[in-house]
Amino acid sequence: MTAPVRVATLGFPRIGPKRELKIALEGYWAGRIGADQLLATAAELRSYTWQRQRDLGADIVPSNDFSLYDHVLDTSAMVGAVPDIYGWSGAQVDLDTYFAMARGTHASGDAGGCAHGHAHAGTGVPATEMTKWFDTNYHYIVPEFSADQTFRLASTKPLDEYLEAKRQGIETRPVLLGPVSYLLLGKATTPDFDPLTLLPRLLPVYAQALTALKDAGAGWVQIDEPCLVLDLSDGARHAYREAYAALADALPGLRLMLTTYFGGVGDNLDTLLALPVHGLHVDLIRAPGQLAEVVARSRPDQVLSLGVVDGRNVWKADLNAILERVAPLVQAGREVTLAPSCSLLHTPIDLERETDLDPDVRNWLAFAVQKVAELAVLARALNEGRHAVQATLDASTAAVASRRTSPKIVDPSVRARAGSSDAGLAHRQSPFRERAKAQHAKLGLPLYPATTIGSFPQTPEVRKARADHAKGVIDHAAYAGFLREETARTVRWQEEIGLDVLVHGEFERNDMVQYFGEQLSGFAFTRHGWVQSYGSRCVRPPIIFGDVSRPRPMTVEWWRYAQSVTQKPMKGMLTGPVTILNWSFVRDDQPRAETCRQIAFAIRDEVVDLEAAGAPIIQIDEAALREGLPLRRTEWQSYLDWAVECFRITASGVRDETQIHTHMCYSEFNDIIEAIGALDADVISIETSRSKMELLGAFSGYRYPAEIGPGVYDIHSPRVPPAEEMVDLLKAAAERLPAEQLWVNPDCGLKTRKWDEVRPALVNMVAAARRIRASTT
Repeated sequence: MTAPVRVATLGFPRIGPKRELKIALEGYWAGRIGADQLLATAAELRSYTWQRQRDLGADIVPSNDFSLYDHVLDTSAMVGAVPDIYGWSGAQVDLDTYFAMARGTHASGDAGGCAHGHAHAGTGVPATEMTKWFDTNYHYIVPEFSADQTFRLASTKPLDEYLEAKRQGIETRPVLLGPVSYLLLGKATTPDFDPLTLLPRLLPVYAQALTALKDAGAGWVQIDEPCLVLDLSDGARHAYREAYAALADALPGLRLMLTTYFGGVGDNLDTLLALPVHGLHVDLIRAPGQLAEVVARSRPDQVLSLGVVDGRNVWKADLNAILERVAPLVQAGREVTLAPSCSLLHTPIDLERETDLDPDVRNWLAFAVQKVAELAVLARALNEGRHAVQATLDASTAAVASRRTSPKIVDPSVRARAGSSDAGLAHRQSPFRERAKAQHAKLGLPLYPATTIGSFPQTPEVRKARADHAKGVIDHAAYAGFLREETARTVRWQEEIGLDVLVHGEFERNDMVQYFGEQLSGFAFTRHGWVQSYGSRCVRPPIIFGDVSRPRPMTVEWWRYAQSVTQKPMKGMLTGPVTILNWSFVRDDQPRAETCRQIAFAIRDEVVDLEAAGAPIIQIDEAALREGLPLRRTEWQSYLDWAVECFRITASGVRDETQIHTHMCYSEFNDIIEAIGALDADVISIETSRSKMELLGAFSGYRYPAEIGPGVYDIHSPRVPPAEEMVDLLKAAAERLPAEQLWVNPDCGLKTRKWDEVRPALVNMVAAARRIRASTT
């Protein structure tokens, strides 16, 4: 008898439908609530999420997919991979140590900015390095490994949460990040050390954690090995075989569902199929073509988990089309589980709360809750016959078809402009060396000019004013007056402390992508569609459903007002086309490159208008350029070609003396340094503080032609770095690059920080710039 088709979720959003986790975390860090209340809120969210998924029709619900900050950091805690700098006692990893790794500590010793811990009193340590989770906008805390690394079971979180669900009558499938991916995602603390050599030391800890789950009654464990979709060395492939052979020997009777996602397994398929696991999950959204070979070559007794619903985008699925692919496999007797392509962490929680969306657009969408419901419908159709859910199946197909043909998505003039073949649109008038002379003559800046990335703290007062304006409590004139006061105060303060190039603070902006999307055609926005970016940081990605254009100027008036307050140069601040694309939910009815090109022309119009208004410097942030890089090298060049061209289209409509800046953060740039150079920006600011200037190796080795602002202040931590520390970082930068190329700036915008952190940090940063300047001249 054929086994019934079951529905599984690989992970669910953690933040809560009303961002309850964010509120609790920030309350804990601020000292407003205690650890007991934080943990109680987390437990309530887990309970709600488990039951919600069961009610929606999920047969297999995950546990240990929840995290207080980051699941990779959770894994580091589980195996005791805590760097010495955090002064860990070696017992169970406590909240203070956990948040210190995530966020750093104040010099006063409050772990991660909370008012509860004293383990790090008097030290003040930086946070661990953070980077993007594959090609998503989720950030993970990078594990650090040394040659003398030891591991021990230092957190029982996977077991605790499995038992927690069990006490509530819900049998879950615990989730662990697999040991090989965990090592591959980490970094060595010394050159030429391969973290994979630590695998024999790590595996006993995994075996211990898995044994505890098995003894507690877990029949299956989901073990995520997303690195199997990357280009792997022979050594990494051998590590996979070694790891799972050892775990199989140590854990007879425990069934492992090995999950891959974000792409196809490709040339790692032989490795995957050789692993002694009981189930395989494959992503059929990013790599639909891999299904036939996986089916043909996998063991007949293995359960196949098919990622048939997009876990990373928000479009409703065509359920009839999915059935056409899956039904023959089920009819052939294969045991199948239906699942999202990856964890639903990357989608908003529930579409039902979005009552203000255009009805047509709303009919095209499915968030996490709706995606689980889609899977349940598919399972019913396969188990009971299509007739049981035919109306729902047909409604999904009709919704998908209506999006393809809706007049709301097409603007012929936008398509004609984006289709231009004029190569001159992507080139500045003169090469960088000539532009630099004109810019230096116009701006008259000193060596090591000091600036910031763009935003300043969005205080409770700023957020309240924005909310009151949205609700109609205050009118537009009152709101604009409030914003002008905040802007003027911030501009004058920047003058007082001695910054050389100023910004207006961006108090009128909700988010660096949302703000622009709200003023561009072809975008839709949610009120409650929050997605976790890292820790308590949540964003509401715009939804690009149609052709994109700029109906009117978006930033010119605010730039003009800010410049009127000062004689110092004021940057115009824009978000670049690649970042707007990568940080949005993007239409899937045309190539992403076409959508990006449309955005590029829209932002180009804004750049030209800013220059016409008098802006001497225009920053076009491309924080997500590296994030969008395909996971396989064979696909890199195609992406980089169109991404670079889109940036250049945006930036190339100005005169030589107008200085174009860009900003990138929390990514590995070494492999794409030539593409970054090809952007032809005059100045790039990048994150280097957490990595202690390691990233500059790529820029110096390549002989990057333009100017660079290596971030000397980690804004993702509440810690205030002393001037001496920033001087040391700048000296390290000056060993790699000439002083004439270097700027001084934080590593990212200051929107999420508090003024009592920002003020002393920037005062120290200006002092550091003056010291290094004096020592050079």
